[in-house]
Amino acid sequence: MGKEMRKKLMAITWLAIIIMVGCRGSSERAGEKRPEELSGVILIDGSSTVFPITEAVAEEFQKKFPAVRVTVGISGTGGGFKKFYGRETDISNASRPIRDSEQKECEKKGIEFIELPVAFDGLAVVVNPQNDWCNWMSVKELKQLWEPEAQGKIMRWNQIRPDWPDEEIHLYGAGVDSGTYDYFTEAIVGKEHSSRGDYTASEDDNVLVQGISTDKYALGFFGLAYYEANRNKLKLVAIDDENPENGNGPILPTEETVANGTYQPLSRPIFIYVRKDSLETKPHVEEFVRFYIKMAPTLVKEVGYIPLPSHAYEMVMRKLENRVTGTAFSGSKVGLSIEELIGR
Repeated sequence: MGKEMRKKLMAITWLAIIIMVGCRGSSERAGEKRPEELSGVILIDGSSTVFPITEAVAEEFQKKFPAVRVTVGISGTGGGFKKFYGRETDISNASRPIRDSEQKECEKKGIEFIELPVAFDGLAVVVNPQNDWCNWMSVKELKQLWEPEAQGKIMRWNQIRPDWPDEEIHLYGAGVDSGTYDYFTEAIVGKEHSSRGDYTASEDDNVLVQGISTDKYALGFFGLAYYEANRNKLKLVAIDDENPENGNGPILPTEETVANGTYQPLSRPIFIYVRKDSLETKPHVEEFVRFYIKMAPTLVKEVGYIPLPSHAYEMVMRKLENRVTGTAFSGSKVGLSIEELIGR
């Protein structure tokens, strides 16, 4: 090989090295982390409704960053917030906005948080597939069935409609620490945390699915994703809110009806809440939350929920980057559309 040729090859080699170093530097400046740079534990708890999304994100994140361990618990939205302001977790899954009382507890403990909407959800009212009489219900009928005054009185299907069977009705629903329970009671009964108590309750929606799927005379409610994952075991009930502005007649929860706001009043945003101090002292937590927002449009849909519009996730990312703390809500908000959520 001639001298000139060796010089050219050496110049090309150095140019390639410079380009590679420059690319790596720009990637690092953009905040991207290499797998070997991150390790640690991320503690998450809260809503069983949000659990499938967070679990899916955690699985994908741990493939990319194997030295980070992500634990995701299910103690309900209320139970999750207790752990959150007790400094037991870094992130709290929530199927409703944080309550004023929970926010005050955070303030007492010196905990600042960032509220990040991650998806939209419809609450599904379901019965057993063998149920051939209940195809739809009105909000008024659901209230008659679930309000506190119904306990010990409204016990049979034919008390809701005379042509329904003279059989005992068996109710299943979210536990009292669940954000789904809070939202359902406010939307249907008219007052949060107000319902009859004689029903099978659980913060684990899989327990409710199991109960309804094996009981011909059962009726219950939980997040739409759990119906989608078990549609061969359950039958969906359409809901009529008797408000012509939201569409005419009974409406089933679907991606379209939840997103466009016609499935009312059981459509809602769902959230994660992140401790600001965890973001600032644990690089693996910040990387996880960034990853969560980037992957949400894909993973939210895969597990049966409704993604926000792409520009909404861009706004959520800016909220994270700018460390915008506090809540845009005051307790549960019934009947909120995606557009109204983004406006907040």
